[in-house]
Amino acid sequence: MIDISSLENAIKQLEISLSYTESDLAEKDGGIALQFRAASIQAFEYTYELAHKMLKRYLEDTEPSPDLIESMTFQELIRTGAERGLLLNSWDIWKAYRKARGSTSHTYNEDSAVSVFSNIPQFLEEVRFLRDQINTRQQAK
Repeated sequence: MIDISSLENAIKQLEISLSYTESDLAEKDGGIALQFRAASIQAFEYTYELAHKMLKRYLEDTEPSPDLIESMTFQELIRTGAERGLLLNSWDIWKAYRKARGSTSHTYNEDSAVSVFSNIPQFLEEVRFLRDQINTRQQAK
């Protein structure tokens, strides 16, 4: 059984960060709003990294050939996860998450920060789904 508590904690942090961006405090103070957005982007980075690592661990643990999973490209891993019903979306959507994650080091650029931030709500749905699928399947064993 795979311990997914780190993913659960990351999801909670991302949820909290996003809720702060919608708070009265953020609406009243543009500087605070920018800080909350930056915190959300940072939480997204961490959660994204954990999500695909957790997907890989789960597939290695449940597939007949763990070595095959180990040798997969990121794109193949996502496609396999989607085929197994672990993800809401396949590569077409995950490609946007990957691009957003790749551009987070450039969030000093306002356009880039806005673009990355706009992906976070959909990504949050995706990663919650992954967590729930892993939980459900592990409890069924």
